[in-house]
Amino acid sequence: MKKLILTLLIGGFIMTGLSAKTAFVYFSATGTTERMTKNAAKEMGADIFEIQPVHKYTDADLNWHDKKSLSSIECNDQKSRPAIANKLDISGYDTVVVCYPIWWAYAPKILYTFVESQNWSGKKLITLCTSGGSGLGRSGTDLSKFAKGVDFKGGKDFTRGSAADVKKYIEGLLK
Repeated sequence: MKKLILTLLIGGFIMTGLSAKTAFVYFSATGTTERMTKNAAKEMGADIFEIQPVHKYTDADLNWHDKKSLSSIECNDQKSRPAIANKLDISGYDTVVVCYPIWWAYAPKILYTFVESQNWSGKKLITLCTSGGSGLGRSGTDLSKFAKGVDFKGGKDFTRGSAADVKKYIEGLLK
């Protein structure tokens, strides 16, 4: 009887490890982050969700040379929380990989809208970014502060990394 109980317990622990689910959630205004995310999610066999803004960003909105562009205004307003058009539910996932472009050394404010709208209790968060030059910076740490109850594992810029590199990085963080 002891062997049966021990076998069932060990089997339960193994099954729990196998059933750990990972989701990739991304926002991409130009397609760069979308490509990186889709390739990485496919490599890992993970589910993928897109954060779709109510207001689709135009080239003029993304013009960082224009202080009056929408993205410039949002980045300079700490309370800005652009609306999300689609409902996202991460409740069935153990690990959530949030992917985004870097805008002026920060995550776009729509990412804050997303993280504040979710229940992060008992979940692991990993952040990945694409960047034209400034890298991840503090963006992952900053986002994790708004994801109440999350276990923030880390983040990295994968602008030039392969899907296999992303998988190796994430698996290393989750050990």
